[in-house]
Amino acid sequence: MQSVADPIPAFPRASNAHGPGGASLRERVRAAKPSELEGVPWLRALAPAERERAQAAIVVGDAEPGDLVCRVGRPPTYWFGVVEGLLKMSKDSADGSSMTYSGLSSGGWFGEGTALKREAYRYDIQALRRSVVAGLPIDDFHWLLDHSIGFNRFVMNQLNERLGQFIAAREADRLNNPDARVARNLAQLFNPVLFPGVGELLRITQQELAYLVGLSRQRVNEALRTLQARGAIEVEYGGVRVLDLAALRRGGEREDGSA
Repeated sequence: MQSVADPIPAFPRASNAHGPGGASLRERVRAAKPSELEGVPWLRALAPAERERAQAAIVVGDAEPGDLVCRVGRPPTYWFGVVEGLLKMSKDSADGSSMTYSGLSSGGWFGEGTALKREAYRYDIQALRRSVVAGLPIDDFHWLLDHSIGFNRFVMNQLNERLGQFIAAREADRLNNPDARVARNLAQLFNPVLFPGVGELLRITQQELAYLVGLSRQRVNEALRTLQARGAIEVEYGGVRVLDLAALRRGGEREDGSA
């Protein structure tokens, strides 16, 4: 068990990207602040002794845009979460194409399936903006699985929600209707189980959303105006507020099926 006074373990060197002063993500790891720990949703499911161990083990890193938190083929050494910011889960194909599985917003923890099996990552996780990323060492992750019923329930719920998210992402990727693609991708980012830190307002730019959806910024702008006109969202300065999550999940259609 790591105490607060112990040396802080580093994130794996997943990226060659460097931030201010040339420091890599691995070199920007630090102890988690109390305010950052308060935003970790699964800590509330732990018994006091379990929570004390987990809080002592969690570290955070300040990721710059373009930093790779996880990389295809690398073994997992942490279970990761987004304290603040926006990440992208994707994979590049041999033909040069890329598929985005999900955006990852505040409060979301990811990679539990990979951590469970201790297998190499099958996807990349990249920061789209300056983000604060938390990491629970994989040995502590497995210790909690062995000792905490509350933690097991949280992870099982995560896996169930993640499966539904990936199915929805696959369906959205095949849609020929850009408005529906934007709507369903937004719905994923507002998932209250996977991303409890988002609430009703998602801080995201049109360019960031374009990266996630695979459309041009101009076409995303058109889709956002359409969805706003239908009463599903409200576009605010620096973000999007959800007004009708069910409508977003339907692809922006009204409950009667009309556009």
